[in-house]
Amino acid sequence: MTIRRRQWLALHLQFAAALAAGAHWPLAQAEEAGPVRLLVGYPPGGGTDALARLLAQHLSQELGVTIVVDNRPGAAGQIAAQALKTSSPDGRTLLLSHDHTISILPQVLRRPGFDAHTDFQPVAGIATFVNCVAVASSHPAHTWQQFVEWLHEQDKPSMLAFGVPVPASTPEFLVHRLAQKYEKNLMAVPYRGSAPMLTDLLNGQLQVGIAAIQDFMELHQAGKVRILGVLGSQRQSALPTIPTLAEMGIEGFESVPFYGLYAPSGIDMQWVQRWEKAVQKVLQKPGVHQKIHDWAMTACYMDHSELDSRERMHSQVWSRIIHDNGFAPR
Repeated sequence: MTIRRRQWLALHLQFAAALAAGAHWPLAQAEEAGPVRLLVGYPPGGGTDALARLLAQHLSQELGVTIVVDNRPGAAGQIAAQALKTSSPDGRTLLLSHDHTISILPQVLRRPGFDAHTDFQPVAGIATFVNCVAVASSHPAHTWQQFVEWLHEQDKPSMLAFGVPVPASTPEFLVHRLAQKYEKNLMAVPYRGSAPMLTDLLNGQLQVGIAAIQDFMELHQAGKVRILGVLGSQRQSALPTIPTLAEMGIEGFESVPFYGLYAPSGIDMQWVQRWEKAVQKVLQKPGVHQKIHDWAMTACYMDHSELDSRERMHSQVWSRIIHDNGFAPR
């Protein structure tokens, strides 16, 4: 065999090996430049952060890359979303977000600083969840009816303050709806995420909190808070005795929120397809599926096109809710 032929054969074998490892090739290039960042728009300790860390652990194993959760709290996820927009579409930066940042925030802010439909590439849907109303275990109400009776007895503004994780969110709009329903001057008090809100609820600085069910679930199971009602069209399998607010005559919030992974617009679609498959495999793991269920969420894989369709439909629902509430962008 001539030297030229041996060189050609060696190159051919290298190329074949590269093709065989094609699923990891671009990811390996990203790894050489540093770990993959998973942006989260909320502080550590909340439900979104917990889900991000669960996904980072298992996707790292599935894809063979290091994934680091990068918390960028503040402005209801706006800061993290803007960070994704300015990131290079090289596969090194993703955003884990629920519907508020993607579907609602652009409709309640005059200058959100991003357009989810043009600046982001949907990658994969992760899970669905519902929001709920909860009180501390020391609260006298054990049922929704008892809560309503307690509500009508209150006159002090501090007793009518409802904590919400972020402003202009599903929880805040629910506070407005409850105020109309029960003819009480309720006030939504926004926090910088669910973690500080939960601290005030547990310390007695707050009487009522409204947030995603995964933020309350472990505390509810430990007997430290009491979930009184959930949004959505049906009861949650993890909390079968807790009624929906639709059962209580509070309708209009039946569209179920969701979590999704997003990348900067312009990213290679072959990269998206690899992450889709990885997410699908991770969500099929019994341990991951059970953990998500324990948080009272539903593992719900969606490919990038399904996630995009779900988000656009959810945006239309919230466009109507925002309009019906007479809410003007801030």
